[in-house]
Amino acid sequence: MPTTPVTESGDRSHGVTAVESVAQLSTVLEDTDPTLDPALGRVARQAAAEGVVLLRNEGRILPLTGATVAVFGRVQLDWFAVGYGSGGDVKVPYVWNLVAGLRDAGVIVDDELAELYRRWCTEHPPELTGTWGQWPHHFPEMPLSAEVAGAAASRADVAVVVIGRAAGEARDSLREPGSFELTGAERTMLDTVTAAFLRTVVVLDAGNVMDLSWIADYGDRIAGVLYAWQGGMEGARAVAAVLAGEVPASGKLTDTIAWSYDDYPSSANFGGRDVNVYAEDVFVGYRYFETFAPDRVQFPFGFGLGYTDFEIDPRVVQADDVAIEFSIGVRNVGAAPGKETLQVYATAPGVALSQPARVLAAFHKTQMLAPGESERVVLRVTFDELASYDDAGTTGHRHAWVLEAGDYLFHVGTDVRSAATVATVTRDALRVVRQVSEAAAPVQDFSRMRVDRDDQGRARVGWEPAPRATVDRKRRIESELPAAATVTGDVGIRLDDVDDGTATLDAFVAQLDVTELADLARGDVTMHSPLGAAGNAGVLGGVTASLREKGIRPVTTTDGPSGIRLSAYASLLPSGIALASTWNLPLVTELTALHGQEMIRKGSDVLLSPGMNIHRDPLCGRNFEYFSEDPLVTGRTAAAVVRGVQSQGVAACPKHFAANNQETNRTRNDSRVSERALREIYLRGFEICVREARPLALMTSYNQVNGVWAHYHHDLVTVILRGEWGYEGCVVTDWWMEDAVDPDFPALANNAYRVRAQVDVLMPGGVKTEDGPQAYADDTIVRSVTAPGGLTVGELQRGARNVLGLVRALRPVIDARHHERAG
Repeated sequence: MPTTPVTESGDRSHGVTAVESVAQLSTVLEDTDPTLDPALGRVARQAAAEGVVLLRNEGRILPLTGATVAVFGRVQLDWFAVGYGSGGDVKVPYVWNLVAGLRDAGVIVDDELAELYRRWCTEHPPELTGTWGQWPHHFPEMPLSAEVAGAAASRADVAVVVIGRAAGEARDSLREPGSFELTGAERTMLDTVTAAFLRTVVVLDAGNVMDLSWIADYGDRIAGVLYAWQGGMEGARAVAAVLAGEVPASGKLTDTIAWSYDDYPSSANFGGRDVNVYAEDVFVGYRYFETFAPDRVQFPFGFGLGYTDFEIDPRVVQADDVAIEFSIGVRNVGAAPGKETLQVYATAPGVALSQPARVLAAFHKTQMLAPGESERVVLRVTFDELASYDDAGTTGHRHAWVLEAGDYLFHVGTDVRSAATVATVTRDALRVVRQVSEAAAPVQDFSRMRVDRDDQGRARVGWEPAPRATVDRKRRIESELPAAATVTGDVGIRLDDVDDGTATLDAFVAQLDVTELADLARGDVTMHSPLGAAGNAGVLGGVTASLREKGIRPVTTTDGPSGIRLSAYASLLPSGIALASTWNLPLVTELTALHGQEMIRKGSDVLLSPGMNIHRDPLCGRNFEYFSEDPLVTGRTAAAVVRGVQSQGVAACPKHFAANNQETNRTRNDSRVSERALREIYLRGFEICVREARPLALMTSYNQVNGVWAHYHHDLVTVILRGEWGYEGCVVTDWWMEDAVDPDFPALANNAYRVRAQVDVLMPGGVKTEDGPQAYADDTIVRSVTAPGGLTVGELQRGARNVLGLVRALRPVIDARHHERAG
């Protein structure tokens, strides 16, 4: 979402209080945010720590027990706590840095080197720009001499080198030094440190995957590598806790890390200003690498080391036509406590439909297991969850989810590569799991990836044309237009009467005239609405006096997902990729339930979170906000977030629906993707979240999907989201939208076009011009109702019911806040 700053210059990790100790923390909170719940900080720290991924630990260099540590790299102080943009610009009361975190964890830090970095960083503050989308990817590094490194090596046992990266909204990462690649100064720092120290640990403070091929250049001189992600205000302290062994390493990768950028299957089709062809189709991330290029993987999906060792004993306890159930024993056979993540992968037959070599089917993170302690976990996979979408009719069932006949293999382990085959289930006949209708199919020709076989039966990349759209969109829409209720005018029914059961919602909606219905279909002009808490993202619902008189409360939205973005101080939580890397869904729900309580204290009704777009390419600027390259991890983690937030009576708003996988020219770019890949990869996470957690709101994306902007996309929103998935919530635009005329209904333009798609609310509501948002003046909805071939009153009433469902669900929280203020 493009925004204007709502906080002071201290809204990022630079310029805010750098907490040096727990004792100082209470004083800082007294001065800034006394409403911060200490429990939220504790759980945020735990989540950030469990999301840290240990990639290398030669000679068990970690944890740093009893060692004196020399810390190199300016990011030890200028810590990147989160990415940039609406998903991270929270006015945070404090941020830990790594040196303070290490001292807090009892690690002996070389003070002389730490003081040298402190002085240099003070004299060379990072250059931060307030221009939206122009934030720095990295900060220039302090020049490091061999003499300084050698002197530090005479005082310390272990070197810790910290390398940091930022990414953010409205700008993708770049395939260049200082972004995806190391800078020359960083390479020099690594060369100098590893020449002076026998044992070096590298900490990567980054929210997005970057190039790690350089690790191999140093051999055993780099003994430990920790991917810290970005853990919010408690993130550096959490990383320090892992380094010290206070919290054992237990995070797992939710993305594949390849040897080079060119190895990623999206690399040839990413970054285009006008069009991105999703030529890799369903072969995204590990689905591609495990099928076609296992040798190009540096660190596989699901990988992550710990400080102990586990034995796994998988047993099949049930297998039939419906499901397969595993009982998996996990025993800690090492000398330290730890947690392990169990992962089940499936291989489908791939008779008519090309299939990846492995697809994640289930996962579970254990409790903390002491040495010698065991846990037995039951994981169940239903075959329906493994169905594939046939968009070409190659199975004889076009536009259907099918299970082909043949052998289904199941693999159990702790990452995609090491998972061992433990079961084979043979299905004798093809089964149609669900017959649906064509939706959001491509309108342009392009080729997509498929599996071909060489003479030895090995998979190799082949190509086939992606099936094009055939449906008559105009006829489909006309056949589904809702009937209108007779407009009665105001007969005295208030929305409270509907909640109290003395009137029906239909009777209430019938009172609203076309102008009032149009007002319900927009927010309150612009951000920072006076109807909500200061610095809000926008308000919807009761945006006019007429609507409020009828009992429709104003609903306040705030940016997320890493915090509540207001003018007031608020907690800065771990980024999305950090949360997903925990693989700990109960922990994510516990954290976000506490976050929901903070929403109530701060005046937020709808958190614009979780961000859940797929990590199609490592250069996407907002990958830090999102969860994974895998739709199951994405959907289950998003559902955990939604359950947590909504357990407190407030609302979550998953975003961005759909195929928002690039920031470059994001409001104009067309994602050209096959119907199969769209459904199996880019919509699957949303489907899981909607079915399992029932979010009260959902946000569309800026981009086009196969030639239609998402905020106008009837196939996505009405046919799939509402029709197939049964979603009954409120759908809002991302902030503002592109002007367009409906190609099948020329009387519909802009907001009228949007309402027909059942995108209920334009946010923040005003008309955006070159001079900025203006007072609401777009009467396309009202004019359309009276024009031949225009909107029907029934469509407006349908959208009103969707909006009012959100308002009614939030009424208890909104009323309680009102009574508290009145009291």
